[in-house]
Amino acid sequence: MISDSILQPQAKKRLFIGLLAGSMFAVLALAGLFYYLISHPTTLLQQILLIVLIGAILVTMVAVAFGIGGIVLTIWLAKTITPLQPLMRVAINLLFPVAIALGKIFKIDTDKIKRSFIEVNNQLVRTRELKVKPTELLVLAPHCLQKSSCPHKITTNLNNCKRCGGCPVDKLLAIREKWGVNVGLATGGTLARKYVKEYRPKAVVAIACERDLASGIQDSSPLPVLGVLNERPFGPCFNTQISITRVEAAIRYFIEVEY
Repeated sequence: MISDSILQPQAKKRLFIGLLAGSMFAVLALAGLFYYLISHPTTLLQQILLIVLIGAILVTMVAVAFGIGGIVLTIWLAKTITPLQPLMRVAINLLFPVAIALGKIFKIDTDKIKRSFIEVNNQLVRTRELKVKPTELLVLAPHCLQKSSCPHKITTNLNNCKRCGGCPVDKLLAIREKWGVNVGLATGGTLARKYVKEYRPKAVVAIACERDLASGIQDSSPLPVLGVLNERPFGPCFNTQISITRVEAAIRYFIEVEY
């Protein structure tokens, strides 16, 4: 079995999980404060609306609590808990913005939180042990892998690449030839969604920075996505690099043994 560290640099999963739990308690505290401030309705309608509102918040928070519990158990047992999958997605989608805001309050670097989220996501995906055919796997990469001085337009057609070896795009094409997977170079979320709609993959290996990976993973849910962080020796969105070892390790998680 391939080590987790091969997929991407180590990030502490407990950071994101802890912030999710903290976000849940923060929402409950705000709901309690809200209830305190309007706990003296003057009409029957106001009383009913207050009860419905508080009830909805409590039901949502119970679902979120089960979702967080499902995430912890899935990582701890290294086994998918199918009935809790929808609640896990609810917990992440609802509390992710709150977790980011909470991190800012405690002066935790946002990219660090997103790296933790990506690691949690990857662990959850790996426990599903999903296997697909190469043609059912999509490798999505950012357009900033292309050398900035390259005159060839390859975002709409990768085959326009001249395979000079001056940037990692040549390596992506080699991966496509070696594994038989679909590869797309995206300039943003719109084009990435276009590739997903075009290829209709059953799984995705996504290469990007923390911001784009975190948003892409959420946008693609419930489609399983393994995230691989890109490397930025020249700064963000400029002549970025990839670790072929990590990308191929992610591909191996999805590809059926017979292929």
